[in-house]
Amino acid sequence: MPNIIIKKPKVVVVLPALNAEKTLEKTVMDIPRDIVDEIILVDDGSTDDTVNIAKKLNLTIHIHDKNKGYGANQKTCYRTALEKNADIIIMIHPDYQYDAKVIKYLVGFIDEGYVDVMLGSRIRSRKEALEGGMPTYKYLSNRFLTFCENVLSGYNLSEWHTGMRAYKREVLEKINFADNSDDFVFDSQVLFQIIEKEYRIGDIPVPVRYFDEASSINFKRSLKYGILSLLVAIKFFLKRFFHLKK
Repeated sequence: MPNIIIKKPKVVVVLPALNAEKTLEKTVMDIPRDIVDEIILVDDGSTDDTVNIAKKLNLTIHIHDKNKGYGANQKTCYRTALEKNADIIIMIHPDYQYDAKVIKYLVGFIDEGYVDVMLGSRIRSRKEALEGGMPTYKYLSNRFLTFCENVLSGYNLSEWHTGMRAYKREVLEKINFADNSDDFVFDSQVLFQIIEKEYRIGDIPVPVRYFDEASSINFKRSLKYGILSLLVAIKFFLKRFFHLKK
């Protein structure tokens, strides 16, 4: 019998970074290199030693000449990964909050054809999330927003606001992420674009760590993000509702 050659997907991890010098190396060390072919760091105007550490770790580096925003950072991440001919793109925050060792499971679900997008969910239970250090107001707002977004989208995701996501190449090629916000609401916009294109989304629980060096937006920016995410969800629902009424 002839040998059957199974093509291994090219897996690229992208790290949207801003002042991640204290956590970058630990994050990278947990990334399974037997699965991941390349790690790309996009620096969004860091004022610390993030870029030099990335160089020592032999990462592929793209540097913004100024701070452009979290959404703009991800846009560069995804464009660069696609240019590198990635088949599966993993986005993870380089703040060591998410356990990067679960990347192999995210890749597996996509590579086996079960889903097109995988999310790493921080919410396995209220007890675990709060004992893991998630601030109470963040937990409550996360649960409220996720509930509303599930109702308005018709999906049943355990968390909409994770900083650990995996995408099949085709997904990022077909959605118009370049037109999204350069701010944090980019994450919500991307998920609704994916749902609009009817791609399959799965999620898996991922252990998380909360500590002083882990990135976190303040209450004011969290409130803005929450309001804008709700508006994105409502806009999606109304668009679909009136389309169905026609």
